[in-house]
Amino acid sequence: MASLPEHATATDALLAAVRSGIRVFDLGREMFIGMPQSPNHPQYRTALQRRHGDVMRDDGGSAASELLVTGTHVGTHVDALSHVSHCMKLYGGVDAAEAQTGGRFSTHGVEQVEPVVCRGVLIDLGVCEPGHEVTPDELEAACPVPLHPGDVALVRTGWGRLWPDFDAYVGHDSGVPGPGEAGARWLASHRVRAAGADTIAFERVAPGAGHALLPAHRVLLVEHGIHIIETLALEELAEAGVTEFLFVMSPLKLVGATGSPVRPLAVVPA
Repeated sequence: MASLPEHATATDALLAAVRSGIRVFDLGREMFIGMPQSPNHPQYRTALQRRHGDVMRDDGGSAASELLVTGTHVGTHVDALSHVSHCMKLYGGVDAAEAQTGGRFSTHGVEQVEPVVCRGVLIDLGVCEPGHEVTPDELEAACPVPLHPGDVALVRTGWGRLWPDFDAYVGHDSGVPGPGEAGARWLASHRVRAAGADTIAFERVAPGAGHALLPAHRVLLVEHGIHIIETLALEELAEAGVTEFLFVMSPLKLVGATGSPVRPLAVVPA
């Protein structure tokens, strides 16, 4: 009997895994008017542009549709490498001014981010204090398995429990926990493909400082070309005790954009 092609064998293995049962954790936040978001980005808005009954078809049918207005860094989203520059240079030394000529980025736009299907690792820090800087030692101690190049590392600070409260979640007065420069360098040293967290910015935000400085963004996006995923919903994953999973995420192909809303999934055997 002739052996199956290698791709057929891999497909069969994938189908067998699905048939045996899987559990899917939705890591994306619901998007709604008034949800917590960074004040640096346009507010999320939807409005019915066409209502049922505005136009009636001969058979009695009608349709509704809406207008959507949102920033690309609102809700659960991924940062493209064009999102942050340092001394007017993007990742790889690309000139930021030249790249953004014409109102959209000719280099490092979010449409260039390939769909992500890889191993994900949850680094669960428990509940961090407001404004706490997550250190490399804390990340090392909480990381349940060794990180491999190409993994996605998701850092849970416990901040997600504040999601229903706009002011508390944004944390302007209290500060927000997250990695600083050293923590970002620890992640970069493991050559992860992307890093994410349950906070509005993948940064330690000092009380009252807002997003005045973003060293973790500089280290990950500009120096190492590592994408950042923000405003993740990680509570259910942590409560289930899941630490390793298949991570699936795909941004919208917004040509020349600096980010995109995403709906990441963590997939594990049932």
